[in-house]
Amino acid sequence: MSVVLETRGLVKRFGGIVPTNDVSIQLERGARRALIGPNGAGKTTLINLLTGVLEPSAGSIWLDGVDITRLAPHQRVRRGIVRTFQINQLFNELTPLQSLALAVSAQLGVSAQWWKPLGTDARVAPTCDTLLAQFRLDDVRQQQVRHLAYGKRRLLEIATALACAPRVLLLDVPVAGVPEGERQEIFDIVNALPAEVSVLLIEHDMDLVFNFARSVTVLVNGAVFAQGDVDSIAKDPRVKAVYLGEGQVGEGDVVEKSAHG
Repeated sequence: MSVVLETRGLVKRFGGIVPTNDVSIQLERGARRALIGPNGAGKTTLINLLTGVLEPSAGSIWLDGVDITRLAPHQRVRRGIVRTFQINQLFNELTPLQSLALAVSAQLGVSAQWWKPLGTDARVAPTCDTLLAQFRLDDVRQQQVRHLAYGKRRLLEIATALACAPRVLLLDVPVAGVPEGERQEIFDIVNALPAEVSVLLIEHDMDLVFNFARSVTVLVNGAVFAQGDVDSIAKDPRVKAVYLGEGQVGEGDVVEKSAHG
């Protein structure tokens, strides 16, 4: 499979602190990759570097063989790198339909027309309808975001990211703050994301990681500690030791421990 996103020797320093230390990874087209590691491993810092929120101290970032290291965040979005956040970034006063209409309009380059309610433009409405159905938001399409259950808000954030037509989707802890009973719906939606979208997922819930991901990258102290397919990472004694803080553990313990902390 061809590589769509790549980092080469990526470093980020804040004085004497190095949250990203010589990170080189390749994300293949259509990948389902999980990025895991202990608290403080540098996972969110890496996402911030990929999206242009932070500028690297050294190294480079490549999208389809083109160096995008110095591109601004909005330029990266236009090239197809889109993210979600641990804390949702939605507008509480808008409805899901209006929120998606804004994203779709921007993606299509359709200027907002003040005399047309958001979501009614013939060039925008069909895509909004498709996303509302895909993310199981059709029944709340006219409710203000502030009144939505938190799980629905997380789904709306992922739907809004998908409305930007990403080629690479970065999901930063998509079930953060979601009650246990609402997580399965998000699991189902994430598993059904389009195959052509390459996904890099940060997640602490190992049920989601091992149900979703086909490959895993483990970060420790800002550096790549291990990479491989899901089975090899789940059985790696070094990874188990990092999560559990002990040298000898039973098979599967890394999954159970990580899911609780």
